Amino acid sequence: MLKHWPPLNALRGFEAAARLGSFHKAAEALNLTQSAISQQIRSLESYLEQPLFHRTGRSVSLTDAGHDLLSTAQVMLQQLAVGIRRLDQYRKPNQLVVNTTPAFARHWLLPRLADFHARCPEVDLWLFTSFDAPDMSSQTIDLAIRDDLGPQAECSFSVLHQDRLYPACHPALPETGRTTLHGEREMDWSHWQLEGGEAVGQQGKGLNFSDPGLLLDAAGEGLGIALVSQLLAQRLVDEGRLQALSAQRVRGPAWSCLVHRDSQDDPLARQFLAWLRAALGSD
Repeated sequence: MLKHWPPLNALRGFEAAARLGSFHKAAEALNLTQSAISQQIRSLESYLEQPLFHRTGRSVSLTDAGHDLLSTAQVMLQQLAVGIRRLDQYRKPNQLVVNTTPAFARHWLLPRLADFHARCPEVDLWLFTSFDAPDMSSQTIDLAIRDDLGPQAECSFSVLHQDRLYPACHPALPETGRTTLHGEREMDWSHWQLEGGEAVGQQGKGLNFSDPGLLLDAAGEGLGIALVSQLLAQRLVDEGRLQALSAQRVRGPAWSCLVHRDSQDDPLARQFLAWLRAALGSD
């Protein structure tokens, strides 16, 4: 990392002059005087301690160093412009930023988003997924729905749904020689055993997954048997891609919600939570 950076205006002036092949045209493009462009480029050359342009009379051409810097400057300025334009989404009047896990987003929320949008078309929803629970005090998030949440300062906390777990596999998977798929936390087979779950042929070795959504996908693709979330697996069951290996169910994670204090009275957040609670209650 550089200790000191060249001025951004100097890089903009250099890029325009290099792209247009003229200090005069660069000045017109940036609504500056030609003298200002010349000064910016001289300061940049002084910072870099090498010339960027060959100057012959009133014409200019890039040195080898100038050609090298041009490609870097164009990429950097383009990325900066895109990043700044992306910030416009934070000024949308009806935006609601919702954080959740990739597994919940993919297997439960995404199939139901069309229903939510049809009911609440005025809500400009931004779905932000992360494997780790967010810090609501430092991130721009209105509410979070996850299975790894606890109370946080400046937020209201509530449990929305108590999940249940059961072993499952693809219906076409042979009964013998089944690979065991292992997850983490409650999706680990040790949790099933500690909760008194019956043996279904699970073994200590097999395939291991840190993402419960990927674990569920693997089971639905017929890779082996897995301990799955009753809530998240329902769509695969309805599609005939998963079947239970036991009638027994054990305690799973609690799906909870954090609402930032600035969003607690927001009608958009209230609409989303009302829809969410109704949808979870029907499952």
